[in-house]
Amino acid sequence: MNEQNLTPQTDTKIQSATSPLRCLTGAVISGGMGYAVYSLMIAIATNFATKPIHSINPLVVKISSAVRTLVVGVVALGSGIFGIVAIGLLALGVQLLVRELTKQKSSENQ
Repeated sequence: MNEQNLTPQTDTKIQSATSPLRCLTGAVISGGMGYAVYSLMIAIATNFATKPIHSINPLVVKISSAVRTLVVGVVALGSGIFGIVAIGLLALGVQLLVRELTKQKSSENQ
């Protein structure tokens, strides 16, 4: 291990300004993805409901029921997270918009 051959790592972090438009765009994207995952969850649950488990072994029935519940639950969790992120980004955008409007009003009054 020769340390002279290693390239130096540079820490270049670009800070982008948060704006109401960026928050609104992120909220629309997250909301769209949340709706898509929700639609996927409904399709998965409907598919599981229309295809019953064909087995007489109680262990197989219990395990397959647990797996089906876990699959629908994980997809529902993803849908909920995307929805909460969309609501949070929308609220942040409104907060930034109100802050900009109040800043402009206070600078006009002075």
